[in-house]
Amino acid sequence: MIEIRATGALGGFRVEADIRTSGRGLALVGPSGGGKTTLLNMVAGLVAPEAGRIVIGDAVLFDSSTGVNLRPRERRIGYVFQEPRLFPHYSVRGNLLYGAKSSGAALIGFDDLVDWLGVRPLLDRRPAKLSGGEKQRIAIGRALLSRPRALLLDEPLSAIDEARREDLLKLIADLRDRFAIPLILVSHRREEVERLALPIAQVEPGRKTAL
Repeated sequence: MIEIRATGALGGFRVEADIRTSGRGLALVGPSGGGKTTLLNMVAGLVAPEAGRIVIGDAVLFDSSTGVNLRPRERRIGYVFQEPRLFPHYSVRGNLLYGAKSSGAALIGFDDLVDWLGVRPLLDRRPAKLSGGEKQRIAIGRALLSRPRALLLDEPLSAIDEARREDLLKLIADLRDRFAIPLILVSHRREEVERLALPIAQVEPGRKTAL
């Protein structure tokens, strides 16, 4: 279950959302500057709403009526940014293992993850030697190894050429089906999101986002 009921202001514009879905996934679709990333940041705890309630699964992350506002680390949210933000001085192996937690139930083991991502030949490379699609695969893998409560994907396909885009879209579809964690995807291309069969919340500047 995903619930995002929040109001707030950032960068001179207001964001208001009333979203609730009982499924494991959600897509936020709309033009740039509409507030999609701001809503993701509210879920992650990087931006605090003025009021509202944010729930992922059975965990209340924010509730202004009861004073709940978990810190980002406490929320256990995996966040894949539009730019993968890999550590340039770490190899692919090092970047993946940086996200790994030593306790708790793993979503997937390291070797199985590497094979699922199809990146075994890349383990000793540095990020500078990777394509945009390969970097996003590593960022997704690192997030999954952190045993997240939910996974946020902010425009993961936007900086990738068309050939790589198709491969990554298939990976995200498989991620949706394989792992029992909520997935929130941001995109400005509705036709791509529709292929993932996720509930879609349209985000427009100055309008309430509802689902």
